[in-house]
Amino acid sequence: MVTSRAPSTGLSRALHPSRRHQGRWLLAAGVIAFAAALALYGHYLLTHPRPDWMVPVDLRIYRFAGFVVRHQPPWYKPGLASPLYDMPLHSLMAFTYTPFAAMVFTILTVPYLHLLLTLSILVNITMLVVAIWATFTGLGYRAGLAKAGATLLVAGAVFWTEPVQRTLFLGQVELVLMALIMWDLCQPDRHWWKGAGVGIAAGIKLVPLIFIPYLLLTRKFRQAAVATATFAVTTVLGFAVLPADSRYYWLNGIFAKGSRTGFVGWGGNQSLRAIITRLAGSVAAGDRPWLVAAALTLVIGLLAAALLDRAGYPVVGILTCALTGLLVSPISWDHHWVWIVPAVAVAGTYAVRASGALRWAWLGLAAAIIGIFAAWPVAWSGPLDPNNYYLGLIWLAPVTSTLSYAYHGDKPFFPEYHWHGVQLLAGNSYILAGLLLMLLLVGLAVRSGLASGALTRLGVRRPARS
Repeated sequence: MVTSRAPSTGLSRALHPSRRHQGRWLLAAGVIAFAAALALYGHYLLTHPRPDWMVPVDLRIYRFAGFVVRHQPPWYKPGLASPLYDMPLHSLMAFTYTPFAAMVFTILTVPYLHLLLTLSILVNITMLVVAIWATFTGLGYRAGLAKAGATLLVAGAVFWTEPVQRTLFLGQVELVLMALIMWDLCQPDRHWWKGAGVGIAAGIKLVPLIFIPYLLLTRKFRQAAVATATFAVTTVLGFAVLPADSRYYWLNGIFAKGSRTGFVGWGGNQSLRAIITRLAGSVAAGDRPWLVAAALTLVIGLLAAALLDRAGYPVVGILTCALTGLLVSPISWDHHWVWIVPAVAVAGTYAVRASGALRWAWLGLAAAIIGIFAAWPVAWSGPLDPNNYYLGLIWLAPVTSTLSYAYHGDKPFFPEYHWHGVQLLAGNSYILAGLLLMLLLVGLAVRSGLASGALTRLGVRRPARS
């Protein structure tokens, strides 16, 4: 359950009237950090042509899907089962989201494209801040100077991570969906509508469905029911407005065909299926090992998330569930890893609440997450491959051309099948970091299940529960 009051130590001291000046200092630090990140981003936008900072392939696909809902597109060929799913909408890429998502994306057809690009950046930056604010709400902090300062400080720290920058670059919806889920699940349990945000997010993109079994395992049955009912409503709306497309999507198994999004072994895919495919040497050879690995990870991850929640650490449980989804989903593109944003906020908070060596350990974890997922400035140094505008570690290894896979299918000469040495570590850095973090979380969950207050002995003060 979500905490109802702020802990009495650490950051919350700034909430006490006698320590209000500390909140002002924290707010000033947050404003400076976030303003510096935005200023650097603004300078980059003003001094580089738009293809260097935004190639909105995904945003265009969303927009075209919205046009399909509004009226039959001019490129539609009679006889196709589904105008939404049967043809590429942009750059040989097909629409992969739900029919309900296409209905939501009709809003993207209203503004002109140039205005839409600007709005996309502004909305995503706003959602970055909202997600962090919601995380601090779940950690027990009330609105105030300290919470605002901490939110902006974390936002400034994570703004130049590669998943965040790729979300801005592609015009993706990941930050919006993450903010919706964090806002929803970090609300007090007394709200009868809690869970609806998860249902809406899952109605747009199916991966958030993993939060429903998580809610069941944590015995939050009402929230699970609300999430399930909301998701069902989105599906019914899809059938009501787009019956042919909905039948094609749900009854023909389109929703389960991960290959529609591209080469599952591509370097930008940082999931268990991706790393197993790359090691196996072909998509077909990696299918069965991935199913086994995904099933085990799903069970272990959800149980760990539930244990952490029931031990009194709901936000850690939420993030463990989200990490499980990233690992087991067949497709977890680099921008899907924006879940590192609330993870940094949590690690930073626990560093403040801890003392001594444990404080440094939590700070080290936050720094390691930022370092591994950083968008290193070497990406500004000249002409780059279109995939590498923000040079995260994963882009240090050569990757297959999207067009090569679209035209030729799976081939043994793809670069990902021949990574070696440092390339293996760099090219799989997100998934390897996720697996290490999962091991840490499972260890904490087991300890919390074996003995009450196990995380408290790690330097984390247990918050009060509502």
